[in-house]
Amino acid sequence: MKKKKRSRKRSSLKKKYLKGNYTRGQIISAVFLMLTALYAAWIIFEKPEQKEAPAPEIRQEYLTKNSYSRSGIRLRKVRGIVVHYVGNPGSSAKDNRDYFENLGKTHLAKASSHFVIGLEGEIIQCIPLDEIAYASNERNSDTISIECCHKDKGGRFHKKTYDSLIRLCGWLCTRYGLDEKDVIRHYDVTGKDCPRYYVRHPDAWKRFLKDLKDYLLIIAEK
Repeated sequence: MKKKKRSRKRSSLKKKYLKGNYTRGQIISAVFLMLTALYAAWIIFEKPEQKEAPAPEIRQEYLTKNSYSRSGIRLRKVRGIVVHYVGNPGSSAKDNRDYFENLGKTHLAKASSHFVIGLEGEIIQCIPLDEIAYASNERNSDTISIECCHKDKGGRFHKKTYDSLIRLCGWLCTRYGLDEKDVIRHYDVTGKDCPRYYVRHPDAWKRFLKDLKDYLLIIAEK
């Protein structure tokens, strides 16, 4: 008699809470949809779309296509930015751009960079952003390269050069969904002493990354 009462009680509870006669599959589908909606809300509110920083003033002087400095090979995915120093104290952005151009005739080496930043902060673009540059060895295939001019052999960047580097990196980071952790030195790829001052003074490089992070935060808050 007790078993029959318990059975009836369970039956009445099922009717009470499953009045709509939902199947197990329908309940699982409803839960899945709810979780999907919650995840979408988290993406929207916790990971807002990154605002693009204003592009700095850039002078485009693309290299002539050749096998030594502008191959024309497609750069399909940008996963980082590599900072270099030109290694030629006192030279200008134009000097270094022209050196890359002449490699197509001299065949002395395979070398180039997407950008060169001069001593006055001027920025020359040598390679389109959808093509690789010959700058960062095995990372040529997924990075943008930036060469920076410097006054002396120590390789420290002048303030105008430094400030332009921050703005250029900031713009590229927001354009490609990167952050300061994706900005590296040539040294971090191959161990080369480049950019020299920021290899020999790690704290100066950390300071640069901190300045870049602060700049990106300012852009995000605008």
